[in-house]
Amino acid sequence: MNTFPLFFKLEDRKVLIVGGGDVALRKADLLSRAGACITVLAPSISHEIQALLSDSKHALIYENYNKTYMTDSRVIIAATDDEMLNHQIHADATELNIPVNVVDTPHLCDFIFPAIVDRNPIVIGISSNGKAPVLARLLRARLETLIPQGYGKLAKLAGEFRGEVKAKIPTLTGRRQFWERAFEGQVSQLMFAGNENEAIAQLQADLDNTAANITAKNATDESTEAQNTMGEVYIVGAGPGDPELLTFKALRLMQQADIVYYDALVSPQVLDLCRRDADKVFVGKKRSNHAVAQLGINELLVNSAKEGRRVVRLKGGDPFIFGRGGEEIESLCSHNVPYQVVPGITAANAAASYAGIPLTHRDHSQSVRFVTGFLKAGSPNNNFKSFLNTDETVVFYMGLHSLPRLTEGLIDAGRSAETPIAIVSNASMPNQQVLTGTLASIVELQAQHQLPTPALLIMGDVVSLHHDLAWYNNKKTSENDNNWLRGGTATTPKPNPNQQAHALSMIANLATEDGGLEQLVID
Repeated sequence: MNTFPLFFKLEDRKVLIVGGGDVALRKADLLSRAGACITVLAPSISHEIQALLSDSKHALIYENYNKTYMTDSRVIIAATDDEMLNHQIHADATELNIPVNVVDTPHLCDFIFPAIVDRNPIVIGISSNGKAPVLARLLRARLETLIPQGYGKLAKLAGEFRGEVKAKIPTLTGRRQFWERAFEGQVSQLMFAGNENEAIAQLQADLDNTAANITAKNATDESTEAQNTMGEVYIVGAGPGDPELLTFKALRLMQQADIVYYDALVSPQVLDLCRRDADKVFVGKKRSNHAVAQLGINELLVNSAKEGRRVVRLKGGDPFIFGRGGEEIESLCSHNVPYQVVPGITAANAAASYAGIPLTHRDHSQSVRFVTGFLKAGSPNNNFKSFLNTDETVVFYMGLHSLPRLTEGLIDAGRSAETPIAIVSNASMPNQQVLTGTLASIVELQAQHQLPTPALLIMGDVVSLHHDLAWYNNKKTSENDNNWLRGGTATTPKPNPNQQAHALSMIANLATEDGGLEQLVID
């Protein structure tokens, strides 16, 4: 994040705009909507600005720039076509510690005007930090089509009921759950359909019912109370790392969770999409280093649900493919804890797709097998004789650290030493790397290139297609390199310092405990 997104309260505050042309008009139009008291300073001011700022709260000063007019300004806009003057305005504002924006000159801006989606009181600002304003406007246009106008009315309704909800629902968690039901249920549907009075009546009825249930629950014995406050566990596949590969359901549940237990393979970009105020607990496991043992994780999930919390168990890839999801839901079942399972794109599919290696192909492979390099309790998987079918693709999870053992075992069991094999590291991420070779050469190639974990191995004739089909962050080898497979190639990404904007979570927690009606910024 190159800039920190903030919303300025400008109602009845002085804003100075230096300049009187089209650029000044655009800024004055936006600022007037925010209720600012605008002063325009320029020797010539357009008729459009005069018409826009005809209210007595605004001031039009037909003079050349003078620093004295900065006094009491909340922010300053330099909207002239005089570069030297713009630099002077910036210097004067900086001296007075007043935030200044020099239009179309990012390095002279203390703040940036975002592209705005206005669903008052919901406001969404999108900024490219001055790098690509057209792209920011295109993203705004997309969001305009996705967010109904009714969200503004829904937020205003929440504001009107906020005090009553706080009085009738004593806990923060209870209030958040109430609002989530309202925003995702019948109340929002009625508001979007234009039935505002019915929406108000429905929200009041829901609130009264919730308050009555709370009163009744407080009158029950301890065992009944525990039963009524049982939470739920969501076993969610986080995919291989690229947040755009999450499912909509995964994102929705991640936004609802009170607590998130996440693995080492969950990328920071995916974790950032969880609800901001949710507790996030690392329980990752790497080869021989377990932050929390599996039995301990099972216990954490059960206990958190029994406390009435909504729990997300966030797993890299898919929960049911070498993710121990089955073990966790067995534990939940034994304690009568409700749960849901959300599939994710497993590492094998992601690595193959992003490396341009089809797992099946009519000319090369008629089946595919997913295999772990290690069995329970860390014992190695040495069942090499079952991997001799040349019409089958084999994907080894957790096999990089035992690469010499796997390749030697396969060759000793009868698999050809010229069998193609690939290592795919950090699949789907900007730092993805692909190393191809044969069973005979891959160990030496890996010693040279040192591809890091997380990584998996793909073995089979389909690996030979990588050279022609690789598409993601791909740097092609020389056309004269006819021995690419036997000699080995490493495909590494081009530098990509700028992350894509993932505008996936648009409206969340509209009425929070401390923040009031939240204004969402996507930057």
